[in-house]
Amino acid sequence: MNSQDTTSQNATSQNAASQSQTKKFSNDEVIAAIKQCAAELGHPPSRAELLKVFPISLGSIYRRFGNYMDALRACGLEREGCGIPVRVEKMFGDWARVVRDMGRIPTGVEYDQRSNYSHSTLGHHFSSWNLVPAGMLEYARANGLDQVWADVLEIAEKHCQEAPPRKGARRESSNAVLSKARILTDRPVYGALLMGEAMGFAPVNEMGVVFLFGAKASKLGFIVTFIGTQYPDIEAYREVAPGRWQRVRIEVEFESRNFKNHLHDPRQCDLIVCWEHNWPECPIEVVELKGEFMEMARMAKIG
Repeated sequence: MNSQDTTSQNATSQNAASQSQTKKFSNDEVIAAIKQCAAELGHPPSRAELLKVFPISLGSIYRRFGNYMDALRACGLEREGCGIPVRVEKMFGDWARVVRDMGRIPTGVEYDQRSNYSHSTLGHHFSSWNLVPAGMLEYARANGLDQVWADVLEIAEKHCQEAPPRKGARRESSNAVLSKARILTDRPVYGALLMGEAMGFAPVNEMGVVFLFGAKASKLGFIVTFIGTQYPDIEAYREVAPGRWQRVRIEVEFESRNFKNHLHDPRQCDLIVCWEHNWPECPIEVVELKGEFMEMARMAKIG
């Protein structure tokens, strides 16, 4: 084959690839592709896994389904894992199974040993682990689960009636005293106390999150290589397997929803690092430092 033929063949291949990238797919074609990819992988595909085998842009998926998680749900699929919020119905089913197996409300450690999720996940959703039984009881009744989980709800209701005042109750009673304290306007207000950390108190703004992430980056599996003022904020390398690292682009927000409010393009960012994750439909991975710190504290107590 001469050089002209080779050049012509390369041009034809590039043109075909370009056409495949610009081809418009119907919703049914996208759903079929996701299902096929899931069948081949044995699990719901990540965005990166889908784009490797199906020539469509994330922007096209977002325009059709709103976000990638909704596209998976349209296929009857759902991903779970770090940074991916768990739906309440799944948390309830798992929690109720543990309660039924034990015949009582588990402690946080007992739940972690028997559950597919961490007790900190439920504790964050209901503001406190001590409030989980009451929250689950309310959720079950609101969603007509009284008959299926009648035995579990009976245990939860009895627990709520008999449980002595705990940390959550003490905090609520102390709030009445705290509400009388005068806030001085000539100095900053700090977040919750963080014991034994480089930052003494929980962050109350984005810069605090940047500092805290930097202090804990290595324990979270990151090596930071650049911090700038343009979007996205941070370049880092992440350990994806023992001895294997990949570059990731990170945007830092105090709350994950701020990413949406700031109109950032998710195609230019790999993950969000925030203090609090309050955007369930977020189309990219989220690392919530508040949850990570709760988990680190739990592991430290167990150790």
